[in-house]
Formats: sequence, structure tokens, C-alpha cells
Amino acid sequence: MTTSAEMLAKYTAAEAAILDGQIVRFGERQLTRANLIEVQNGRKEWERRVAAEQRIARGGTSPRYQTPDFS
Repeated sequence: MTTSAEMLAKYTAAEAAILDGQIVRFGERQLTRANLIEVQNGRKEWERRVAAEQRIARGGTSPRYQTPDFS
């Protein structure tokens, strides 16, 4: 599992924990009143990163570095 995939899994677990009303832990940090919006935004960012890594692994390119086709 890549670091991006691991982070996505952590953010997904944190989001579920917040929705369940539980305490969320990131290493030694403990959040009892976590901000759901911030966790959801973080999850979305890691989803984009995982998708980009998967696209590159399949032989595609990163959307930031695409070569234009003027034909």
C-alpha cells in the first residue's frame, strides 16, 4: 500500500469515526471535537492523489503534465 493509499484509509476511518461521534486519533493527537469538513476535504485530496498514482501506474500521465495535441 502506498503512503497516499494509507493516508486515504486514515482519513476515511477518521470521517467514519466523526460521523459515529467517536474520538479521532492521529498518532499521539486526539481530537474530540473534530471538524468534519476539514477531514472530508483531506479525504478528497488523498482520493485525488491515489487516483493520480493509479493513472500513472497504468501508463497514463499526471493531469498537471499533459502534452497538448494540436492535430
